[in-house]
Amino acid sequence: MHPWIAKRTEYVDSSGIRKVFDLAAKMANPINLSIGQPDFPVPDAIKEAACDAIHADKNGYSLTQGITPLRERLQAEVDARYGHADRRVLVTSGTSGALVLALMTLVNPGDEVICFDPHFVMYPALTGMVDGKIVKIDTYPDFHIDLAKVEAAITPRTKAILFNSPANPTGVLATAEEARGIAELSAKHNIAVISDEIYRRFCYNGELVSPASFNDQTIVVDGFSKTYGVTGWRLGYMHGPAELIDKMTMLQQYTFVCGPQPLQWAMLAAMDVDMQPYVDTYRLRRDLLLDGLRDAGYEVAQPDGAFYVFPKAPWGTGSEFVAEAIARELLIIPGNIFSERDTHFRISYAATVETIERGLEVLRGLAKR
Repeated sequence: MHPWIAKRTEYVDSSGIRKVFDLAAKMANPINLSIGQPDFPVPDAIKEAACDAIHADKNGYSLTQGITPLRERLQAEVDARYGHADRRVLVTSGTSGALVLALMTLVNPGDEVICFDPHFVMYPALTGMVDGKIVKIDTYPDFHIDLAKVEAAITPRTKAILFNSPANPTGVLATAEEARGIAELSAKHNIAVISDEIYRRFCYNGELVSPASFNDQTIVVDGFSKTYGVTGWRLGYMHGPAELIDKMTMLQQYTFVCGPQPLQWAMLAAMDVDMQPYVDTYRLRRDLLLDGLRDAGYEVAQPDGAFYVFPKAPWGTGSEFVAEAIARELLIIPGNIFSERDTHFRISYAATVETIERGLEVLRGLAKR
């Protein structure tokens, strides 16, 4: 390794997901069920609001914490949901930016951060970058949280719990009891909860119950990317106790500076767009894929949110199964990218019905091997 390269880079490898994306670019007609972003076009009203802001010369820096109208609109929504006197909103450069700010603010070298396996790929890498230690709690086979395991994993070094619901890669929606349990354990042991709620809008069996409903110290990470199909716009937001948000705002000033200003104005307009029809469409796609997998004999936990399913490979390792699928031009993601185990694989149903049906045809053939 080059002598100039810092040790923190060792915590990051080229994402296995990115490698699948690179494969897709080389294929003529792949069956792409790999990508974790909505496939619907951005609603016209949102595009027009972005163009209007650009033409109105709203192209400079915004306030670090976000443009005032958007921040006030988000604050009113958060206040109505939680009623916490001390909860403050910060507009960020994507939810990934929000996660970076949260971990930079909270984690000292050697501090432990709990997450649940399988987990979003960034959690261990970002924790390592701030010299923290990730502690993974296994949630197989149903991907629900055993609160006794959580309490057993808490040590004097534990600083935070990373909680993600609905979850990537499993699509599992945590129960109210799990959210309450995480909130109460964190309060009991005086540790932070970072609740990653980027898929909040994609819930198919009731609404998301946040740990913030039970613990007013919870830090919530949310965003616009998935809800409105604007993943490339890099806009998120977070909210939490004012003292912590003030520190994160200061760190944002010296890192990301601010979110892109014209796109913040577009998000203000987006909050008046009804996205429920899009969510309903994804529910139907979820049902189509889930029924097809189960009919073919796949073992799969119930995904009640996001736009992923996480089946168990019917033979071999998850990686071996995915390699065979890719050889048949079906692009899916091996589960070991998200997990200590190599037994499952992730499918995204953010795709057309035709693509899902083509994928199911390949998966039915693979199941019979």
